[in-house]
Amino acid sequence: MVPVDDTALAVTDTGGPGIPVVYLNGQFATQGYWRRVIAELGPRWRHITYDERARGRSKRSADYSFEAAVRDVDAVLAARGVDRALVVGWSYGAVVATHWAARNPERALGAVLVDGAYPYDWLDEAMEQRIRRLFRRLGWFMPLLRPTGLAPRMTAEQQADSNIELGRLSRESELSPVLDDITVPVRYVVASGTSFGSRGDEQEQIRASLETVTARNTNIRISAKVPANHGAILKKDSLAVTDAVREVADLDQAPY
Repeated sequence: MVPVDDTALAVTDTGGPGIPVVYLNGQFATQGYWRRVIAELGPRWRHITYDERARGRSKRSADYSFEAAVRDVDAVLAARGVDRALVVGWSYGAVVATHWAARNPERALGAVLVDGAYPYDWLDEAMEQRIRRLFRRLGWFMPLLRPTGLAPRMTAEQQADSNIELGRLSRESELSPVLDDITVPVRYVVASGTSFGSRGDEQEQIRASLETVTARNTNIRISAKVPANHGAILKKDSLAVTDAVREVADLDQAPY
């Protein structure tokens, strides 16, 4: 357990001399989602996973903001004595990885962004209300899942606020400048189809925003477009993620 601010984060570190890889979870997911990626990369790498605040085995907090999530990356790495790392983020974690890599070019070996960090204005007033209704409907069910670790120990309002904050941070005017500032190798692994709460081709429209990202910043490329949808990508297309990790590591060529 790594203490940070008013909480403590559950961290798993395989240790060893390999390249440190820190895995950043989906918004309400846990570190267990990475088990296939970690198994396929194998013991030559140093794998660091952790549960975000009030997720998995981590403790509750008064602060579930995005900035707290970015600070927690530094807290985990400092606690484990890691100076430089390759960050791999899925969904919400991809946006965290993007900000961390842009702010820490001397510490980021590179980043792999798994179906997330797309600069697109998907949040409007109607979507915000849709998000709040969705989490209110799920509110009765979440407490039943909390003992299993499959649901965060957050209120429905806190979960909705977090999702809405992500929508604001993902706007083209907000996220594109962050991506433009990245100077380390970045590879996207892009899913297909829908994600939780999306309708029709909404998600594919969002993913299409990558064309402008890769055109402006040559450090950023799409490593793979895979068949799995957003929720299943780490399970069904973990090999594409591991290929992207190896590609970024090969590009860095730094001593560890």
